[in-house]
Amino acid sequence: MPEALAILQKYWKHDSFRPLQKEIIESVQKGEDTLAILPTGGGKSICFQVPALLKEGICLVISPLVALMKDQVANLQKRDIKAIALTGGIRTDELIDLLDNCQYGNYKFLYLSPERLQQDWVLDRIKNLPINLIAIDEAHCVSQWGHDFRPAYLKISTLKKHFPKTPFIALTATATPAVQHDIQELLGLQKPNCFLQSFARKNLAYMVFNVDDKMHLAQKILQKNPEPSILYVRNRKSCLTLSEQLQSVGFTATFYHGGLSAREKEKHMNLWLNEDVQVMVATNAFGMGIDKPNVKTVIHTQLPENIENYYQEAGRAGRNGDKAFSIILTNTSDALQAKSQFIDSLPDKAFLNTLFIKLCNSFQIAYGEGINEQFSFNLNRFCNKYNFPTLKTYNALQFLDKQGIITLSQEYSEKITLQFLIESKEVIRYISLNPNDEEIILTILRTYPGIYEIKTAINTALIAKKANASENEVIAVLHKLKERDIVNFKAKDNDANILFNEVREDEHTISRVIKYLEKQNLQKREHLQSVLHYIEKQDFCKSRLLLAYFGETNSEDCQICSYCITKKEQPVSNSEIQSVIVNLLKNQDLDSRTISSQIKFKDAEIVKALQELLEDDKIKILPNNKYTLKK
Repeated sequence: MPEALAILQKYWKHDSFRPLQKEIIESVQKGEDTLAILPTGGGKSICFQVPALLKEGICLVISPLVALMKDQVANLQKRDIKAIALTGGIRTDELIDLLDNCQYGNYKFLYLSPERLQQDWVLDRIKNLPINLIAIDEAHCVSQWGHDFRPAYLKISTLKKHFPKTPFIALTATATPAVQHDIQELLGLQKPNCFLQSFARKNLAYMVFNVDDKMHLAQKILQKNPEPSILYVRNRKSCLTLSEQLQSVGFTATFYHGGLSAREKEKHMNLWLNEDVQVMVATNAFGMGIDKPNVKTVIHTQLPENIENYYQEAGRAGRNGDKAFSIILTNTSDALQAKSQFIDSLPDKAFLNTLFIKLCNSFQIAYGEGINEQFSFNLNRFCNKYNFPTLKTYNALQFLDKQGIITLSQEYSEKITLQFLIESKEVIRYISLNPNDEEIILTILRTYPGIYEIKTAINTALIAKKANASENEVIAVLHKLKERDIVNFKAKDNDANILFNEVREDEHTISRVIKYLEKQNLQKREHLQSVLHYIEKQDFCKSRLLLAYFGETNSEDCQICSYCITKKEQPVSNSEIQSVIVNLLKNQDLDSRTISSQIKFKDAEIVKALQELLEDDKIKILPNNKYTLKK
């Protein structure tokens, strides 16, 4: 392995390999098929990049994520390693030139999506390249029982016919035993050497707290642990709102979501990476490719969609080996909200069939036609026109994309941005002089509270609906405001492109893929049930629950999770807590939040003690919601 270590030192400036990397690289160097399952942050890319650099020829890397491809290519190029990615949106003539460059330009890595392999002419070009290794990233996508099944992965095994002597390496961060079996079978791996690093993170304390006031507890946690932290939220609006809320009480915070421009993403990311701010408030769009070793705390304020995603997001804490915390804050309404978000929005056969017909009609595609035709597409306008629920429609379009029926552009965000350039009092003055515009302007301000501070992606169809106006009226008001330098307003007519990969055959098209839809929907229900089991099971170590999900059943209690800590705590009597509260109230009247911050008991215990003190007529509540002793 001295040559491999020399490559690692030359390009990555590391003196040693991480656990299992050396063994995986040796397997690949021997020309043997390999399955590598390394948790997030385990250094999967090194496992194929190092052996590929030791051989003549090009490493073909198949990845489902455009952002991940771009990130890895950029990192390789920074190290003066020639790499290229064939992402979506590249014209055919450009693709031909890029593939020619691969053949004659001394490139070492070629990244592409599995869908590219379904284009015969692309495959023909690749067959003529000197491929020395085929790496399949996010290999769990080949399994219908994985959390992100992608049918195009099923075609990867055909590469074995064209490259029978070229080793395959399949890589993933999370895979249950059933998914591991599928990876080996469906990718056609030949007697693979399997390397599975334990999913145990001994320094990571998994916590679940059932609380009424999530942000109050989050603030207490962040105050106690002032190191870099991530606060995951469900939607873009919450990113800005909670970031501002944290700033208002003295924390340094920024936010990150898919609707930000590339420049804004980089700016906010660097504020956090450089530790100019403590807290990154983010949707699950944040985290891919982030390897910040000293993240102390990861907090989820809503339930994750599945255990796999949660494990990866939680695993961004404590990569330096120091004790760290991954915390889920939950309450009684979370299960219903998660069901509404993840289950009720799943499309069924009838909805998918109706949507596909309307989609074709909206672009005037006749039956038996449409293949290779591309159109601009606006999701909100489409949903508004046909009265479709937005989230269910988006899920249906994603399903059609994964089945290869259509190709949906990857950049899926609002393309209308708005920011007010004048102070709020001047906006009010404008409204008083232009009362016909009042309802639309007030609707915008109510819907997007941060629109004075930053350029904000807006949904004109939603504004029109709330303001009881037409979308054209909303656009007209925005143009008027722009002409008077009241707002910065930029608009495009679409937020995606749709390419039709098949001819229109209506129900026949949908019938061919319905079995995949039914399995997907069943799996998503089971995934959510696993999350609820993890949250609700109060009498078992949280780390052991996660390990059991991934097939590790012989683990021991971690001693640091929320269950293990509770088990070790000495029980406190209710009378003792009441006594502490009474002593506090002898000095001054206090609200429940202040009481909670000044004593070390659990919120639920404090609430119970306060209720009994009230019932026993020892304290009372003042009009300002503070508790005081009865005299």
